[in-house]
Amino acid sequence: MVETRGLRYRYPGGPLLSFDDVHVPQGATLLLRGDSGTGKSTWLALAAGLLTPTEGELVVAGQPLAALSRAGRDAWRARNLGFLPQKLHLSEALTVERNLALAFYAAGVPERPGRIRRALDLLGVGELAQRRPSQLSGGQAQRVALARTVLMEPKIILADEPTASLDDAAALTAVKLLETCAFECDATLVIATHDARVREALPAAITYAIASAQAVPAEAAAA
Repeated sequence: MVETRGLRYRYPGGPLLSFDDVHVPQGATLLLRGDSGTGKSTWLALAAGLLTPTEGELVVAGQPLAALSRAGRDAWRARNLGFLPQKLHLSEALTVERNLALAFYAAGVPERPGRIRRALDLLGVGELAQRRPSQLSGGQAQRVALARTVLMEPKIILADEPTASLDDAAALTAVKLLETCAFECDATLVIATHDARVREALPAAITYAIASAQAVPAEAAAA
């Protein structure tokens, strides 16, 4: 689940962004809609504990993020959250299998090769385990990144514009893979997107229009 109350964030030297309250039950899907630059990535970073709100409260997968120290947020994130960024950040120095193994080190838990194999097989890329990222097609790399995202069986999955550079067929496949992986983990799925195809593919999803977030002038925020 994800719940926000009175959420605001100010970048250094910038306006105070004010977001509407959101409540998403565990296992549900939330679409953050809006054009590029409206604050979707900021909202995701706040939900992931990568940014600290200027004001307001965030409860993610039952955890009030304000109660965690910076180190505590890192440990919580590694164990409970799967993040699929726009840039996939696969290390060329490592094989596909070793890229996934890094998730265990980040979480501070023993590596489980069987879980790595299962995640890759679930996404249909098990035979690519010993390849390097440069040996993968764009679609294969995205599947590997998604396997890494769900490897720790997260309680919440955040995806930032996962269909931005895909054609219609590949976009539908990516959305359905995200939906399937979230179902397998019983995870809350949050997708930030300005792509109408995602909304069409997920008609039952809760929709939050980030475009409605308001930039609050500093003098008004201080009043």
